[in-house]
Amino acid sequence: MDKYLIVGLGNVGTEYDMTRHNTGFMVLDAFAKASNIVFADKRYGFVGETTLKGRKVFLLKPSTFMNLSGNAVRYWLNKENIDQSRLLVVSDDVALPLGQFRLKGSGSNGGHNGLGHIQQLIGQQYARLRMGIGNDYPQGMQIDYVLGRFTSEELQLLQPTLDLSVDIIKSFVLAGIDVTMNQYNKLGKKSPISPKDNEQ
Repeated sequence: MDKYLIVGLGNVGTEYDMTRHNTGFMVLDAFAKASNIVFADKRYGFVGETTLKGRKVFLLKPSTFMNLSGNAVRYWLNKENIDQSRLLVVSDDVALPLGQFRLKGSGSNGGHNGLGHIQQLIGQQYARLRMGIGNDYPQGMQIDYVLGRFTSEELQLLQPTLDLSVDIIKSFVLAGIDVTMNQYNKLGKKSPISPKDNEQ
């Protein structure tokens, strides 16, 4: 049976719930909710399992804190003997507007601490889904911004993308990275409609 590892990056602890830096966790939570998957507290992270059309899928929310995420990724790839081509990492990205996303088959870490540590341990050859959180913060305030919580308005804008990310993960598992990028990246460039735009 082919095995896949889907990793959502974030920081553990209630003080980090719904923060922008935990968007990766939020994507995995959305996937788990849609598929009735329950996470169990295991080595290096919270792990959920499911099967999609004969393929085994592991969901991983590392408990290592963001800047050591690579430890969890490498451990679970090795433990379950999962090929790196079947790894998808979901992270937040300040370079993309809130609600937009990019799916890539490989590439640099873009200054993201979690992706940076993964790259140190396994290289750049793995798929990643970068979820835009915007960059509406004063100069020098990036850390406060990414560790701050989404506002209710921001969550409203993000929700359709969280819902879509469930389909993206399924497509990655069933159709592969190239087909999934071709199908979804054009959707990821669309600016979400702000709640105000819906009010007549």
